[in-house]
Formats: sequence, structure tokens, C-alpha cells
Amino acid sequence: MSRADLIQPSATMKISERAKQLRKEGKSVIDMGLGEPDFTTPRHIVESACQALKDGKTFYAPAQGIPELREAIADKARAENGISATPENVIVTAGAKYAIYEAMQALISEGDEVILLEPAWVSYEAAVLLAGGRPVFVRHSDDFRDAEIEEHITPKTRMIVVNSPNNPIGVVYTKEFIKKVCDLAADHDLHIMSDEVYERIIFEGEHYSIASFDGMFERTITINAFSKTYAMTGWRLGYAIAEESVIAKMRKIQSHSISSPTTFVQYAGISALRGDQSFVEEMVNEFRRRRDILAKGLKELGFDFAPPDGAFYIFMNTGMDGNEFSRRFLEEYHVAVTPGSGFGKSYNHWVRLSYATSTENIIEMLSRLEEFAKKYVEKRN
Repeated sequence: MSRADLIQPSATMKISERAKQLRKEGKSVIDMGLGEPDFTTPRHIVESACQALKDGKTFYAPAQGIPELREAIADKARAENGISATPENVIVTAGAKYAIYEAMQALISEGDEVILLEPAWVSYEAAVLLAGGRPVFVRHSDDFRDAEIEEHITPKTRMIVVNSPNNPIGVVYTKEFIKKVCDLAADHDLHIMSDEVYERIIFEGEHYSIASFDGMFERTITINAFSKTYAMTGWRLGYAIAEESVIAKMRKIQSHSISSPTTFVQYAGISALRGDQSFVEEMVNEFRRRRDILAKGLKELGFDFAPPDGAFYIFMNTGMDGNEFSRRFLEEYHVAVTPGSGFGKSYNHWVRLSYATSTENIIEMLSRLEEFAKKYVEKRN
């Protein structure tokens, strides 16, 4: 059996594809399944890509990324995250997902164990399996604020993956929890992968970059991207920050696979980091408003959910099998959500709702959910 046979298709992509099919059939579909901002990329970023094309920036770029962008990323990491990065500590990748894949390939060997906090974003498990590792799921506490990581560390453990703000649950981890993860990594000589792609989309709490803690830079691979912060999902531009020996391994993998991210897109990344940031604040304020409407509506309907501190997700307990809920809600009420089973086996009654959609869609979804609950959920309680 090949490693590709071990992994499953992305649950979010599968739901979204079915939603698009129903929409083509003329159904009024509300897609709350895919994690993608419904904003267009700011104009100054688009214009910088167009200018790069006009200036002939259409040739191969260095495998590690163009120097100007790596410098901008390192500057941002030092100023905003407290990470003592230089351009040599940065590799630019085709999205954060590819940075995660490269880091797993670089650091995980056959049989190594990688701890994932369940529910965990769908592609972490796939990246571990493709590297020959073994995912070890550690369930969150009931309030989603903690996890008994220490009970699952073995001599084979090599890495802990942390994602804050978290996809799918929306939780922003406390400084105490982050410090606990750091201490465990130091005590057991482990790497930490810190996925920080939602770092700017926070409503409650504060973001802490693990690599900024004392002694953690050498142990941490910080993953980030332009997709969520700057509404650049289709541009496929991300990066990793780590010690130079790790970056060197990732660079080798990149040079033999995609060569480098698209050249003119990297110039757009410079404009994103160095340009006007007002778009980000406006987008976050809009997400906060939508979150408040959705959370209020779910409470009124009697549904429980994880604390939605950040990102743009609410992780909701459906009161029934989550796969059945997702299928019926989409096929009968034309609302797409992602079943919790896609994020781990312990949350089969849960679903993820993405509020990266219009207020009108959220209000209409709540109306449809009320009718759905009367038909299905209440009969099961």
C-alpha cells in the first residue's frame, strides 16, 4: 500500500464540491463549509502583482523565495511576533499547506509520532502519514482550553502541532497552555510546529508565537501565510520560519518539487506586508460582527459550541451524528457545513460552521437550522 492510500480526501473540499454541484442545479445553497475569506484581495496587493508582471518578473525565483520577500517576512516576525528571525530562517512556499508538508518531510521519519490536538485541521494527519509518521490524536478538555499532551508522549514522539487561533474550533490558546507545550517540548527534546495562519483574526485573547518564548526558536517551525490575513487564498503564498538547518532541508524538497512559488506573486506578498494594513482591521471587525450574530442565534436555538475566540469558525455540537447532520442539512436544506469526523474521531456529533459568508446568509442559515432541528435533532434528544 502506498502512503497516498493511507490518506482521505479533504472533508472541506468534498462538501464544497457538492455544494457547488447543487448550486449549478439551481438550488439556493449557503456554503458554510470552506474556510476562505469572502473578501477580495486589497487593490494595492493586486496592483503590485500586475506591476511585477509588467516589469518582467516572470522567471524562476530562488528555491527559498526572493530575498526581498524573505527580508520582509523576517522583519514582520521580529516586529510583530518577537521571533528573532533573519531572511536565512525563512522559506517562502506555495501556501501554508505546502510549508507544513515540507516540514513534515524534513523532520519526520518512518514510525515517528506526531501529536495532534483533536479536533485537528484535516491536512495535519495527511502530512504526517505522507512522511511515514504516526498521528497521535490528543483530545481537548471539555472547555477546549487544555489537552493532556503529557499523557501521550512516548520515546517515539518527535513533534507537537499547535494551531492558534484554532481551526476548526476557533479557540485562542492561553499563554499558560502555550508555556505548557513549550516546557513539554524542552523536557522531551521535541519539535513544535506552530501554525499561525489565523494570528490576526482574534476577537478574545491574545496571540503568542511559540518561537518567541525562551529557548523555543531552535525547536519551532512557525507556519504562516497570506491567505487568511490578506484574503489571498488563490494566490497560494505561505512561508515557514525555523533554524537554518531545517530551512535547508525544506529548501531541498522545494527545489526538487515545485522549484519555488510563483515569482510575481511573491512581489505581491511584499506589498501585503509592507503596505496599508487597514484592510485587515476592517475584515476582522466584520468577522466579529458575523460571529456575534451566529453565536447568538445558535444559543437561542439551544446548540452548544466551542469558544469562538478567533479565526472564522464555530465548532458546534449537533446533538446527532455529525455526518448524517451534514448530509441531510446539505441535501434537504441546502446548507453546507463540515462534519466533525473530518477533524478527528472523538467529535462525531460536531460540525464546523464557517462564517466567512454574508450576514444575510448567516441569518437565512439560522432559519433553516431551526426548521432542521425541529424535524431531526429534537426527536433524538
